[in-house]
Amino acid sequence: MIPEAIQHYLRRNGVRFERYWHPRAVSAQEVAESLHVSGWRVAKSVIVMADRQPWIVVVPAAGTVDLNQVRDMLGARHVRLATEPEFSGHFPDCEVGAEPPFGELYGLPVAVDESLSLAERLLFRAGSHEESLELRFQDFATLEWPLVASFIEKEQQLQALNNTGAPSRSREEAHAHI
Repeated sequence: MIPEAIQHYLRRNGVRFERYWHPRAVSAQEVAESLHVSGWRVAKSVIVMADRQPWIVVVPAAGTVDLNQVRDMLGARHVRLATEPEFSGHFPDCEVGAEPPFGELYGLPVAVDESLSLAERLLFRAGSHEESLELRFQDFATLEWPLVASFIEKEQQLQALNNTGAPSRSREEAHAHI
């Protein structure tokens, strides 16, 4: 279940969202498969440590974070993937591995891959391995004011930019909440 804090955060800020229940999915790519959408249409939150500062880097589920690009874009000396003990305390109401991209809510800065900024809507995990959220990218950007740059491996960038169409799924699989 999506934590109440996330739902309240979105409602308090007037953000319309849809909730999607699905079989337990540990990876963002599994979320895409269970919801019958491209892995380029699902966003995943990757927690990195940039000079000891945790960041949420949001990239397509089918993409791989390029830590060198993250380092360059953030102007950091050292960037690496965060360990579970380093980031789990920031998300006490979320299942580990289902961290949402809401840095304002959880006290972390957010960076998003530019390919996701071209999508009308984002679909991502929000604290649960059995439920996902979808909302407009513009609403996400207004809430979070993320740094937008390229954070996926070079060979994946063109593929990501070519896959910015709206997710295709049946409405019967969805349950909307505002």
